[in-house]
Amino acid sequence: MAGLNISIAFFVTMVAICEICRRLPKRRCPSGLYQSIVKEFAASLQLASCCQELRMLVEIGPWGGGFGPDVVMTLLFLLFLVHGVSFDGASSNPCVSLQEFLTKDSSCLSTLGKLVTQYAGMETAKVLTTRYWTWELTDFHMIQNLMAQDCSSPLHSSVSQGMFVEAVCALLFHFTLLRLHHSRAIYRVPAVALVVTVLAYTAGPYTAAFFNPTLALTLTFHCSGVTLLENITVYCLGPIVGMVIAIFLYHGNIPRLFKRNLLYNPKSKYRTPKGKAASSKQDEAKGPQAPKRGQPKSTPDLGHRTE
Repeated sequence: MAGLNISIAFFVTMVAICEICRRLPKRRCPSGLYQSIVKEFAASLQLASCCQELRMLVEIGPWGGGFGPDVVMTLLFLLFLVHGVSFDGASSNPCVSLQEFLTKDSSCLSTLGKLVTQYAGMETAKVLTTRYWTWELTDFHMIQNLMAQDCSSPLHSSVSQGMFVEAVCALLFHFTLLRLHHSRAIYRVPAVALVVTVLAYTAGPYTAAFFNPTLALTLTFHCSGVTLLENITVYCLGPIVGMVIAIFLYHGNIPRLFKRNLLYNPKSKYRTPKGKAASSKQDEAKGPQAPKRGQPKSTPDLGHRTE
């Protein structure tokens, strides 16, 4: 358990370092620069470093540490709880940034800035984590250094099946984000963390369930066994297709491309109660009625005429 404790200490340290990176420039940087650059860089650094250490525990932990997938899934759930609270609205996922662009929540320039920053943050995390492993604080890290010389791709299915798995994972993930977009954080963060954990547990044996192109690019594209085109098909094209389908199912169209709803019939914002609607139709059908006995006849108001 000593190796697991050191990994937990690494998670806490990286979250603290990234939180400092977020807080220090927050008051000094312009809001646009902070939203597109600083916040995304810190979130990408935090996500990629934690995922690298967690992936090492997934590969070595069962036979090197004697703990099962329940420990790793619990850590994954807790990490995404912390990510959801500390990310400060950042996505650290290019598909989420593209989703914001397609739903008109982000401009083209801001989206490009986020994509570049996410890649830079995750590559920085890769360098720092690899450097941290060379210290060999645990047996896990020593074994990881030996395995890193000849890593294998996490794709354990055909390319078409892998693309389908990544697309379904992205579809469920992005639909959850869209559905809970306006919900309170106390409900949204645990729900998203639970969805990510369930998807990782279900689809992990097939593709490692990244549904994040930049994260997959940083962690797996250099491994042997799969060509570059196959990696792009599974880990880039699959999540993008799933994200686009999620937007279409939720909005009925792609807001950036279409103005009218292509899937759902537009409904009026205000609804008339059924009783009032029926009575108004009956009154129109009957037309004007004669006044009852004893009631004066109403005369139209012609106004005051000036000669």
